[in-house]
Amino acid sequence: MVGPKYQRPATPPSPAFKEELPAGWKDAQPNDQVIRGKWWQIYKDPGLDALEDRVSISNQNVLAAGAQFRAAKAAVRVARASLFPTVTASPSATRSGGGGSGLRRLYTIPIDFIYQIDIWGNIRRGVAANSAIAQASAADLENARLLYQAELAQDYFQIVGLDATRRLLDTTVKSYQRYVQITQDRFDGGVASMGDVAQAKTQLETARAQLVDLGVQRAQFEHAIAVLAGKPPSGLSIPDAPNQSPPPVSLVGIPSALLERRPDVAAAERQVAAANEQIGIAKAALYPSLTLGADAGLQSSTAADLFTWPSRFWSVGPQLAATLFDAGRRRAQITVTEATYDATVASYQQTVLTAFEQVEDSLAQLRILAEEAEITDRAVKAAEQSLAISTDQYLGGLTNYLQVITAQTSALQNQRTAVDILTRRMVASVSLIQALGGGWDTSQLPSSRDVLR
Repeated sequence: MVGPKYQRPATPPSPAFKEELPAGWKDAQPNDQVIRGKWWQIYKDPGLDALEDRVSISNQNVLAAGAQFRAAKAAVRVARASLFPTVTASPSATRSGGGGSGLRRLYTIPIDFIYQIDIWGNIRRGVAANSAIAQASAADLENARLLYQAELAQDYFQIVGLDATRRLLDTTVKSYQRYVQITQDRFDGGVASMGDVAQAKTQLETARAQLVDLGVQRAQFEHAIAVLAGKPPSGLSIPDAPNQSPPPVSLVGIPSALLERRPDVAAAERQVAAANEQIGIAKAALYPSLTLGADAGLQSSTAADLFTWPSRFWSVGPQLAATLFDAGRRRAQITVTEATYDATVASYQQTVLTAFEQVEDSLAQLRILAEEAEITDRAVKAAEQSLAISTDQYLGGLTNYLQVITAQTSALQNQRTAVDILTRRMVASVSLIQALGGGWDTSQLPSSRDVLR
């Protein structure tokens, strides 16, 4: 076959990730089992499991990607059919007359045989190109499935975080109601001003407003999850989620493993392989083509004699065709395919770099958020202690109510920050799993034989 032999493009070397692994995570060794199959099950959340199972069978974008894969497989069979002869038949029965010669009848059953001999491998390269495109489409399908599964999980953990914030605000509202009663009792006893009562009520109503406002975000995330699961927004209601735990730990492989574990990287590499085959197809056009043709059949003026031996006819012979002058069109087409190949190589290498970046980003986010969570936990404890001290001092007449309000605001702010950080850690852990490929690897790509089925 004419044209270049395919070699996988080189990628930028990256022996190890720059970012330190978050607490509990570790490097995967060659014999370690990284995330496999339904990666979301590591969170041990039945509600999430039930929703994720619907993505593959009901998400319209995943179904569209599946249809594109089936079309790509059919295109391989279309290309492969050119390796075989084409046989056609066109029976006819005609009647003619004129010039006083009377009516003439002619019955014909011709069979035509055409076979283009693949001397230079352009047909085989066409099959290989379509096979690579089908494999890329299969990887695109897996990438779409992973993308929407990850998006659903992230939206779900946002709801879990909002529900945790709601429970926090519920507790805060009840606490603030007690403070309103305390200041009212002190006002009735003449030891506090109406200003203290007004300030306590302001805190209460502000907390209530924050509690109500959570419903907007929760509804939006719930609607998004419904669509990701292939349902109309009105068809799905997510019950209150339980308190969430810190993200589970897992294994992180070496950077080079991403080339085998990321479906988007695999799709980009298969596109490079397809572009390489197109160069060979373009170069094959420089050489003559050889076609073997044959005609055979039966012909008679009467239907009764049509299937007799004298009615037979046949012809056979090769045909060689070559383009003698095309003003440089074929040479220019080779340049086009070579430039297209270079573009797909650059796109592949950029996809690899983006994969490295996404893993590094997620690792950094998880590590930094874990550190921030420890600091925030200490801040929450200190703020709660400050509130207790301020309350005792206020009840003892040692300070005004403004100090209590300041302590309340600080305590609530730090508590909400702690909940928000935990939610961000969960979302970041999903991002890391997605960046690592979600347990997929290139061994799950269909082979060249599989795409012909």
